[in-house]
Amino acid sequence: MDQSALSRRRLLELAGIGLGVSALAACTADTAPAAPSAASSSQPSSRAAPASPTTAAPPVPAAPLTVRTSTGSFVSAFRPGIASHWSLAAPELPPGGAQPELPVAVFLHGLGGSHAVMLDGLAAHEALQRHLDAGGEPFALAAVDGGNTWWHPRADGSDTQAMLVKEFVPFLGEKGYDLGRIGLFGLSMGGFGSLLLASQGRLPGVRAVAAMSPAVWEHYGSSMDTAFDSPADFAAHDVFALRARLAAVPKRIDCGTGDDLAATVRDYRAELPGAVEGGFQSGGHDDSYWRSILPEVLSFLGRNLR
Repeated sequence: MDQSALSRRRLLELAGIGLGVSALAACTADTAPAAPSAASSSQPSSRAAPASPTTAAPPVPAAPLTVRTSTGSFVSAFRPGIASHWSLAAPELPPGGAQPELPVAVFLHGLGGSHAVMLDGLAAHEALQRHLDAGGEPFALAAVDGGNTWWHPRADGSDTQAMLVKEFVPFLGEKGYDLGRIGLFGLSMGGFGSLLLASQGRLPGVRAVAAMSPAVWEHYGSSMDTAFDSPADFAAHDVFALRARLAAVPKRIDCGTGDDLAATVRDYRAELPGAVEGGFQSGGHDDSYWRSILPEVLSFLGRNLR
């Protein structure tokens, strides 16, 4: 019985759907031996007839998990006067009994995007469903609006990183997700934001980080004035300088070979401590490329959040 099947069955046992006892019985109970056949001779045999082979009943299959989506909004203290919308995609657990706490991976969108990118642009809920159908580890996906702030404190007083740490992630905990098993993933601006947050260690429950086409630079330039308020702001959020802090964090970084960011992403990956999954595949800086690698990204997150 493979580990993924056991993991999903265990999840459903915890959900109180009654599979535990029947599955255990099916896997461990032996059938009674058959009665000895009549001897071919009229003389009694000095040896007992061999018992018929026993056959274990097949295991009860785990019930399929279905991904459901939901959306909502809140007004953040770190984005005054702006409604921050969010999206969730999560396996629906059967009702009744104690509900297990699922891990959750938080998605950070790119420049000009919103929470809707996760479901509309990437169709991540569909990719998560395929991941579960293939026996992958169950977990939830969550996204929230971050504007064009580059996921760090800005001179205008906004601080979407603080919004994540102090509002959105605690909100996910209130919804029953396991804040000791958090994944971070994002694309472009959000890839940078994911790496920054994981590097700074502001979320102690982070178990893995995945960045798709992260917008990272080793040196400040005048063209970065929308991403950073000043050279000092860049230095305070320099992910190249923070690479050593990712030594113990499982990490995956991907970029398309046709992406203008490929060279700097390659430089960033080159000096990261420890193993780095992912790599460079054919593609550009677009939804088509990100959708193509998303199944592997979800597999990476699932393995590290279990």
